[in-house]
Parts: sequence; structure tokens; C-alpha cells
Amino acid sequence: MLVRLDKWLWAARFYKSRSLAREMIEGGKVHYNGQRTKPSKIVEVGATLNLRQGSDQKTIQILAISEQRKTATDAQQLYQETPDSIAKREVIAQARKLNALTMPHPDRRPDKKERRDLIKFKYDRQQGDNS
Repeated sequence: MLVRLDKWLWAARFYKSRSLAREMIEGGKVHYNGQRTKPSKIVEVGATLNLRQGSDQKTIQILAISEQRKTATDAQQLYQETPDSIAKREVIAQARKLNALTMPHPDRRPDKKERRDLIKFKYDRQQGDNS
């Protein structure tokens, strides 16, 4: 069976639409066997894909080919993520969590007076650095 890369990525549920899969491929977010490729590339069993989705980078191996989008459990049977890729993603996720703990977000947005005070504070600090 001959299936285009953009169609396979859509069927494997990496992207919501074929046009989005096509944009990601053309934007260099998807590499086929370590090289940039075109959306019309015919996928083969055993090929390696490097995908960048947001801040996550995945390396997967194609196990089966399908041109129809099915359930998520069926889609997971089409590929397997490499153990190195899983380990790297877990390390990066842990670092993101630790970073979020060191820089907590406020419960609410500052109101108008608080925003003005923040702007004034930043401006005064910049003026102090320049002198």
C-alpha cells in the first residue's frame, strides 16, 4: 500500500488535519530517516520519523501503514516511540515542572494600579542601571 507521509501522520493521529500535517512537514518539524522531506513522500515500514510538537521532540519508528484515520488505540499500533525518545521527553518534562515551581504564577492578573506600579518600578530600575 502506498501512503503519503502527510496522510500517514493524520491517520496516526499526530495532527488533527492533513493540511496541518502538511504545514508541519513543509516547516521542517518532521524529518523522515533523519532528513527533511516533502508531504508526498511515500512512507515505508521500519522508517524513522523525528517529530517536533510544541516543546516535545519524538523519535518514532513506523510499524504499520494506514491511510484511514481510526480510533486512537488503532492509531497507536501504527508506530512505536524509541526508548531514547521517551527518556529524553521525561527528562525535559521534569525540568519544565521544576522550572514552574521556581517561578510561580500569580492567582490573578494585576489590576490597572498594580500594572502602573510595575511599569514604574521597571522604568526606575532601567534608569538606575544606565547611570
